[in-house]
Amino acid sequence: MKILHAIPSLDPATGGPPIVAASLAAAQTALGCPARIISYDFPEARQRIESVRESIPGMLQVRLDYLPPLTPMEHLRAAAARKLSRAAVSEVDVVHLHGVWDPMVRAVAMTAAQAGKPYILTPHGTLKPWAFAQRRWKKRLAMWLGWRGMLDGARFLHFLTEEEQRLAAILCLKPPGRVMPNGIFLQPRPARGAFRDSQAQLGKHPYVMFLGRLHYGKGLDYLAKAFVLVLRQRPDARLVVAGPDAGERAAFESLIRQLGIADRVLLTGPLYGPQKLQALVDCDCFCLVSRSEGFGLVIIEAMSCGAPVVISENCPLPEVATTHAGIITVLDADKIAQAILTILNDPEKSRQMGEAGSALVEARFTWPRIAQKMLEAYGQTIRR
Repeated sequence: MKILHAIPSLDPATGGPPIVAASLAAAQTALGCPARIISYDFPEARQRIESVRESIPGMLQVRLDYLPPLTPMEHLRAAAARKLSRAAVSEVDVVHLHGVWDPMVRAVAMTAAQAGKPYILTPHGTLKPWAFAQRRWKKRLAMWLGWRGMLDGARFLHFLTEEEQRLAAILCLKPPGRVMPNGIFLQPRPARGAFRDSQAQLGKHPYVMFLGRLHYGKGLDYLAKAFVLVLRQRPDARLVVAGPDAGERAAFESLIRQLGIADRVLLTGPLYGPQKLQALVDCDCFCLVSRSEGFGLVIIEAMSCGAPVVISENCPLPEVATTHAGIITVLDADKIAQAILTILNDPEKSRQMGEAGSALVEARFTWPRIAQKMLEAYGQTIRR
């Protein structure tokens, strides 16, 4: 079986979907089903993309084709996508689309339909109510102009969680849904201490780690206010915020200055590959309190590094609570602070949470396991 993955961007600075698409393609190729990826070309992101490709086992065996650089006119972008995808679609058995709203996704879907090739679509959380409400009128117009037809033409919609599938049901889409999570490749953990040694501000202080795009949806304002409360009991604690700016960095920096905690917060910018794992291995607690989260791949990465986690109830990973790998909390600064302090103040409990998280990831969230299930779903789709 040959597979084509289509995603608007492979730049890791845009979030988790590029990592997911690349990892799934690499795992499928390793299982004997050659995968190919087409994506827009972002010359300024090439170095980041190559760094990620090198960090994903087997990714260098996956063929990657770039569409021409983006143009400001959406119909030209769609035309370019159709032109390149025609040849790619003709050579594969199934097409896997990642995302919803970019014209490229619809263009490749149309090309696949015209060629009689089945396509699958992974929304990556973009159909959840909170995400759908962002630029609501533009998305409603897009649905009327043809995006609903694109969604309804998929053989199945791949949801990352049962909650995502349930919430998307309000759109009354025709295709069946299949639920399969994201995952990681299990790799040896880096030795502890490398990240601390590279950041003089940390020293031996316990630190809470946030890693992700600096975006309003990630709840950084809640985290900052919670950390003020943490410092009242643990003035030795530090907060590390790592990730590319997605429009929220200036507001976050202003907030931590107003709260008087700027000297206790370290903003590192984005961390990729080994640097990311080193930071997660060294942290005493990982915290992601999003307003909405499609899956939260970084939570899986943190648990694989042995970090106990504090996440909001909007992060759809109930296994964190059921396996005692961390604490799930409501979006409330006091509750978030209590959860963080529970971990910082009890090293033994923290260690047990870290071990439980590692075991959970190994049992349920590895790419070879997920890729095999996805291949079986493709096969059923092709036979049907």
